[in-house]
Amino acid sequence: MIKKLTLAIAVSSSLFVVGCDNTAKIPEPSANAKNNQATNVITIGYSDWPGFVAWQVAIDKGWLKEAGVNAEFKWFDYSASLSAFAANQLDAVLVTNGDNLVTGSGGTKGVMIMATDYSAGNDVIIAKNGIERIEDLKGKTIATEKGLVDHLLLSTALDDATISLNDVQLVNTMTNELPQVFATADIDAIAVWQPVANQALSSVAGSKIIFTSKDKPGLIYDTLTVNPSHLQANKEQWKKIIQVWDKTVKYINDPATREEAASIMSKRVGVDAKKYMQFIDGTHLLDIDANKKVFNQGTGFDSIYGSSYHVNKFNVSNGIYAQEVDVGSVIDASVLQELP
Repeated sequence: MIKKLTLAIAVSSSLFVVGCDNTAKIPEPSANAKNNQATNVITIGYSDWPGFVAWQVAIDKGWLKEAGVNAEFKWFDYSASLSAFAANQLDAVLVTNGDNLVTGSGGTKGVMIMATDYSAGNDVIIAKNGIERIEDLKGKTIATEKGLVDHLLLSTALDDATISLNDVQLVNTMTNELPQVFATADIDAIAVWQPVANQALSSVAGSKIIFTSKDKPGLIYDTLTVNPSHLQANKEQWKKIIQVWDKTVKYINDPATREEAASIMSKRVGVDAKKYMQFIDGTHLLDIDANKKVFNQGTGFDSIYGSSYHVNKFNVSNGIYAQEVDVGSVIDASVLQELP
């Protein structure tokens, strides 16, 4: 159910579309995009992640129309949304900050103007009985899908514990196969996201979560990323969209309306509302005030700049792309700064 925050898939999909030029370019709108611009329709790609599904509340409530925004949200598998954006079929896409760097490295430049959220528990490291903390992983065998966001989570957790990736044996495993692989005798731990994580916990008695994205807030940001040309021509519309997002976050976080919001979101992805609440709780949604702080330049994970610097180095060191992306060129804080 939860979106696959993929770095590696994004590489293959975006580079397949735009080639291997590492120079970020402002994409020219496709014929479909030009037609949308002529009719003032803003097209936004979204997919299965609570911070993205949250927009369904605004859609169902009619808040975008009330704000004077003619926006069409198009539902995709996550990697397909990146391909559509790379092919100039969308004006914007909802994407992790790390994956936006990947598409930028391949030639399609999208600028992040807002963060919907950061992962706050939905990405986890699970270990078998007898392994209590990250430091206990030294010399152990760990399965994860290399190049994806939980490889990043694992790498960061090991770095904090001063354990080199060379001090563990990493087994590359497709995410949906991790519960079965974890149940074998050879694997001591896995790095994985929800809801696959719950499946893995159920498959191995005595297993436990020893580290989550909640332990590293801001490591994984999810963003609203826009075609720079469209942003330049429609800045006032994007301001309205961000203001609608602020209203949405407050509605979801309000105890009086949280259950209704969860019902709307869970219906979009076909999951029981009570079960879906766990995934909302593992997603720290960011309103306008929080975004203004996140979009201040800094080197820590409390800044989208610092988080992106970190994932940029991870991407290069793991061969996801060859040269570091200019992080400043894919972040535009001006829309937020101009809001009251």
